[in-house]
Amino acid sequence: MAESTTGPAINITDAGAGAATFSGSESRSYNYFTPKGRHASVYEDVTVDVQPDPKRHLLQGWLYAFADGTAGYDESWTKMKSSDWHIFRDPNEQWHRTIYVRQANTERQIQQALAIANSQNVYETWDTSWVKCVQTHVSVWMHPEYGLGMQVFTPAQRDAPTNMINNAICVNAMDTMRFAQDLALYNLNLSEHIPNFNGSEHKQVWLHDPVWFGVRENVERLAATPDWAEATFATNVIFEPLCGELFRSQFVMQFAAPHGDFVTPTLFGIAEYDYEHNLAYTKDLFEMLINDDEFGAENKRIMGEWLTHWVPYSVAAARQLQPVWSQPKQKILRFVDAFERAKQRFESILQKLGLELPKEVEL
Repeated sequence: MAESTTGPAINITDAGAGAATFSGSESRSYNYFTPKGRHASVYEDVTVDVQPDPKRHLLQGWLYAFADGTAGYDESWTKMKSSDWHIFRDPNEQWHRTIYVRQANTERQIQQALAIANSQNVYETWDTSWVKCVQTHVSVWMHPEYGLGMQVFTPAQRDAPTNMINNAICVNAMDTMRFAQDLALYNLNLSEHIPNFNGSEHKQVWLHDPVWFGVRENVERLAATPDWAEATFATNVIFEPLCGELFRSQFVMQFAAPHGDFVTPTLFGIAEYDYEHNLAYTKDLFEMLINDDEFGAENKRIMGEWLTHWVPYSVAAARQLQPVWSQPKQKILRFVDAFERAKQRFESILQKLGLELPKEVEL
């Protein structure tokens, strides 16, 4: 029997001696899905078809429905269409064991860095202007990270139609919420080791400082987006390079060390690594949709509409952050140059996806 891509063999043949056997039961190469490579990886073995659907294996249909009659995982929960959602594979091949190992190593690295910093009291050499900036603005970044993890990626991973897709988005949610927690704990640590460090000021800054109004609006609009694919696209393809990386890489990572701070970049560098692998699954997912033989052209058109809608919010949010660049004593990088790097990064992501920025949208 040839390998099946639609489900396990269910045809029974008469062996002639009164015994019924499954066709192909003697095969040692049989699998119920087509692996991405020559052989199925551990990631595929523990992930593919863990969540079945009526198009694959769930022959009796969905076993449950919501109050409005919508059953299971409805494909109408996104405007994107696919000839086969099950084709997607996470290029990072994240599954339970790899997730726990990576997150444990991350926390171990952070705790070791903080232990050394605390024992050596390195905070004494921080420039006072940078201490103030960490207190007021760097600490604020825990709020958008938490909002994206809890209110954007967590709902999106529930609505995605296959286990392979929602696993990848779920890891994305865990990364952002873990980073938000890291920043919250770091803020408490600084409150204990830096005299007069106000560990609660970031809350008022997030709520009331006009510098952060654009980022707040952008995150809140993303959280209110019911289309899981649109929310994922608008966050990882648009918001992250134009706002997230702009703040993390072009501000914190650039300004910390010259002001005596070698600790904060440890946390933010890990977050940048997280975004790189989350961007990798995002690219693969939307490339799959763009290259779909049946629905690719329409999917690409809809992504163009999403760019038209979401880019102005992220551009406005990024530009409102400009005053933050003037607060540290050492002017390492001008905002205009930092934002230019962010725009180039955003355009490179679009280019790799084969997308173009609509003419009516300005960066």
